[in-house]
Amino acid sequence: HNGYSGSICYDTTELRQISSESLYEMVSVVQQNVFIFNASIRDNITMFSDFPREEVDRAIELSGLSKMIAERGEDYLCGENGSGLSGGEKQRISIARALMKDAPILILDDSVSAVDTKTEKTILENLHTTREGKTTILIAHRVSTIERMDKILFIDDGKLAAFGPHDQLYATCPEYQK
Repeated sequence: HNGYSGSICYDTTELRQISSESLYEMVSVVQQNVFIFNASIRDNITMFSDFPREEVDRAIELSGLSKMIAERGEDYLCGENGSGLSGGEKQRISIARALMKDAPILILDDSVSAVDTKTEKTILENLHTTREGKTTILIAHRVSTIERMDKILFIDDGKLAAFGPHDQLYATCPEYQK
């Protein structure tokens, strides 16, 4: 994490001064394309670690996996790299993984793009209420995904074009309106 100029701080500590191991503990990343093991849904959520059943069940509920678990069971084998799952199901498993880790910083990199808008709204609402006091960075291409965020950095053509809450950006930035 040294390939940048300027400074990026976690609280008051410059990122370059934080070890990779410590950074790994502090940050959880959910990407658009998720790696899934040819194992059960539960093992893919827990990453083969032991967690109390209530914690796993809570992550399943908050990530929108309850219906799938009810239909297929948590022992359903996902297939090689998740071949038995849809893109949205893979993304929800990855979100459940991140919830199990419960890191202070959660980065969602276009990670709800494959779920329907109703599921997306539920997941984001669940994250908003369960991660109070923690940082969530959400990277998205749909305005509906980000409009509830406290602060939005609008990037246009690789540059920061506007910064602020949704209502302010919508009222003042034509590119954001588009």
